[in-house]
Amino acid sequence: MGFGGVWRRWRPGRRRLLAGAAAGAVLLVGGVAVAAGGQEQAAVRQEERRLPMPETPGSAAQVSIDTSFFTTGSTPRPAVLLAHGFGGSKDGERAQAERLARQGYAVLTWSARGFGASTGKIGLDAPDREIADVRRLVDWLAQRPEVQLDAPGDPRVGITGASYGGGAALLGAAYDPRIDAVSSQITWWNLNEALFPQGSREQSPQAAGGADGVFKKLWAGIFFTTGSAGGLTGGQPKQQDGPVGCGRFSDELCAMYDRVATTGRADAEAVALLDRSSPSSVAARIKVPTLVVQGQQDSLFPLDQGDRIAKAVAANGAPVTVDWFAGGHDGGTEGSERLEGRITAWFDHYLKKQDTDTGPAFRVTRTGGLDSTGFEAVLRGASADSYPGLGGTATRTVELTGREQSIANPPGGAPPNISAVPGVGALSQLSSVGAGLAIDFPGQYASFDSAPLDSVLHLTGAPTVAVRVRADRPDAVLFAKLYDLGPDGKQTLPQQLAAPLRVTGAADGKTVTVQLPAVDHEFTAGHRLRLVLASSDLGYASPAEPATYRIALAGPLTVPTVDGLRTEAAPLPARVWVLPLLALAVAALLLVRFRRAKVAKYDPALAEVPLRISGLSKRYHGSADRYAVRELGFRVERGQVLGLLGPNGAGKTTTLRMLMGLIQPDEGEIRLFGHAVRPGAPVLSRVGAFVEGAGFLPHLTGRANLRLYWQATGRPVEDAHFDEALAIADLGEALDRAVRTYSQGMRQRLAIAQAMLGMPELLILDEPTNGLDPPQIREMREVMIRYAAAGRTVIVSSHLLSEVEQSCTHLVVMDRGRLVSAGPVAEIVGGGELLLVSTPAVEVAEKVAELPGVGSAEAVEQGLLVRLDGMTASELVAELVRLGVPVEGVGPHRRLEDAFLSLIGGTA
Repeated sequence: MGFGGVWRRWRPGRRRLLAGAAAGAVLLVGGVAVAAGGQEQAAVRQEERRLPMPETPGSAAQVSIDTSFFTTGSTPRPAVLLAHGFGGSKDGERAQAERLARQGYAVLTWSARGFGASTGKIGLDAPDREIADVRRLVDWLAQRPEVQLDAPGDPRVGITGASYGGGAALLGAAYDPRIDAVSSQITWWNLNEALFPQGSREQSPQAAGGADGVFKKLWAGIFFTTGSAGGLTGGQPKQQDGPVGCGRFSDELCAMYDRVATTGRADAEAVALLDRSSPSSVAARIKVPTLVVQGQQDSLFPLDQGDRIAKAVAANGAPVTVDWFAGGHDGGTEGSERLEGRITAWFDHYLKKQDTDTGPAFRVTRTGGLDSTGFEAVLRGASADSYPGLGGTATRTVELTGREQSIANPPGGAPPNISAVPGVGALSQLSSVGAGLAIDFPGQYASFDSAPLDSVLHLTGAPTVAVRVRADRPDAVLFAKLYDLGPDGKQTLPQQLAAPLRVTGAADGKTVTVQLPAVDHEFTAGHRLRLVLASSDLGYASPAEPATYRIALAGPLTVPTVDGLRTEAAPLPARVWVLPLLALAVAALLLVRFRRAKVAKYDPALAEVPLRISGLSKRYHGSADRYAVRELGFRVERGQVLGLLGPNGAGKTTTLRMLMGLIQPDEGEIRLFGHAVRPGAPVLSRVGAFVEGAGFLPHLTGRANLRLYWQATGRPVEDAHFDEALAIADLGEALDRAVRTYSQGMRQRLAIAQAMLGMPELLILDEPTNGLDPPQIREMREVMIRYAAAGRTVIVSSHLLSEVEQSCTHLVVMDRGRLVSAGPVAEIVGGGELLLVSTPAVEVAEKVAELPGVGSAEAVEQGLLVRLDGMTASELVAELVRLGVPVEGVGPHRRLEDAFLSLIGGTA
């Protein structure tokens, strides 16, 4: 029976039944809350230690490795080594380390050589450097009383990490047999093949050998630039003692990169060096249970690298599980919570020896449409009892048509065609919902199409196709792609991936089998498959010399499928079953209070006052002697931008919830424009709120999301004031792009625009700058100032005191639920100080000096040094914005911070 059928059983006249059910709901919800609250998280103890390591085995020179050790007790337990990604440090792994520690593990994180506070040079997980360090970390764990031992000197230990850390995990397990379980994520199997991929298998024996890969120049450049930037070792400036620009890399790696980046080819020395840092070089040694997590949106280490890991471990007789998740080095939509749960379950099963379900042998994340409420896109998993590999469990042959075509490789490979843009995940995310960006320039690609499909084709794996290539040079470099071509002519490139191939001996013509990128993608009935072979690609090195290639089909397209994949049901959102119970609970409370409460009268004297709070108090259940808010009172006028400040636990969030009618105060009242606030009060329609973020449908444009939201309110379209809200949010052309393409800052601004729909007279923003970079914070500041400038009111709760000082006209400071201070920013902070305005437009110093309320302004190296004489910092910023001056920051000063700490007694 559906929810509608259940609801029809409840009739208005059955008061006792309703009251009883509501009371049951209250008990149920309350019981859940008490149970959850009663499980206090165990306190995690963190121990910092720097461990000396030989620079190389047997060397007298040493490096210092910075480590953190996490545990919740002294009872022996299994240990986990947690490695970080390239460019990171142990600090980035702290949250996961604490979670694992609370799950009963002793966790050791460390900063690899050349990263964080560790010294030494980067060796790319070299066996005699970084991996030797892993073995010594295992030695250290064996001496800790908190760590369970399998034998003297042999701790029960697993290892996990992503990317660079994933390589360390696999190599660590190969070189140290004491490691008992591995979880590798988005990492490489063979670093040479990952950076110099080759997507073809020769069919003709005309030119045996000599085929090599195509240099992945952009990713390699990012990789080496990240490690070389600043020439840092252990976070401190270091005099270069090797080749210029090597930074933290070892000299041999730096010299290798210089060679291959210049020639675009891997010489024998480079191959040997990269193979040394590849788990493939010690494949036979990895004999422990291994969870392989590989990203579908990953042009650096794509699915074929994870495929080879899984096959090698399985060949050694060890248990292996493969998870293709919706993410990778190019970004993604899938969060880490599910994956961290899989990793913990993996270690619970193989380290704690618990009968824990480790999940299916193969799982792939797919976009599952909308959830049962119809408002949110969800990700669904599809699973199988065994890993099918990239060839699938079955294949489907698709005939392609097209004549032989002639294409050109332009001099220097410019302009390049575009598939993946390294690190720009929005592009690969777009491709998963039928959009994205892929550019092939006319004359630089050959294409071959299938007939429209008569049924759905679900590709899972790496398709193959035979092509004939002839070139006017000895070699031909091509980039193969498989597009999804819709009936309207719109084409999308799944995951934005291309397969590079170098065809040697192509001058006389050669037939090769091309292995296209491994993806999981559904081609809808009526769509076509389009094979494209392009002569260049933005992410790869193309021959500098101009060339002409002739390309023809030599066989059909073979598409792998996995028939045994079972798609999981969409998870039922908690709100679907919790909200009805909460509704019953609220109904019971309203029935109880209805007779006691009198309808508050409208106060016409406060009709033009956006907000007045008086005598407000609130205690939560179980805190009889502790108030969340106590005797709070303040008033907000039109045109003000009010900053609500206070340390954690001050009562800010509780106050905002009462203000929006989400919870009832125990005492006191809140009046909006003279009306008392009650749940569902009509006056709340004059309030717009943005609390922590808003959910959007990723495949719809920003404009479509806003219109859908407004439609759900049931109010007339003309009342939305779309144009005014969008003009203030200033999203520009991004409004007509899918939300999946938005940066965090653009999503925040879209959420602000949503809160502004209807142009509410009171706008409430809770931490609106969370996750924004400095330019985005500046833009958000300007949005708030512009909104209030029209006579409306903004209340903003934020921990960024410098931003509050620049954007707010008034402040309310709370501590332990009470009002500490309220008034204009200038009164609370004090004025008359010098401000440093960070801006490149120093030529406007004279104009700024002439502004009323400014004592002086002069250009300095960092920007403008401004002395205020009556004008506040927020007014100065507003004037600079009006003058078109780009403001990157105002400081350095600690004026509001000092005042704030003084008001709350330095307990922030």
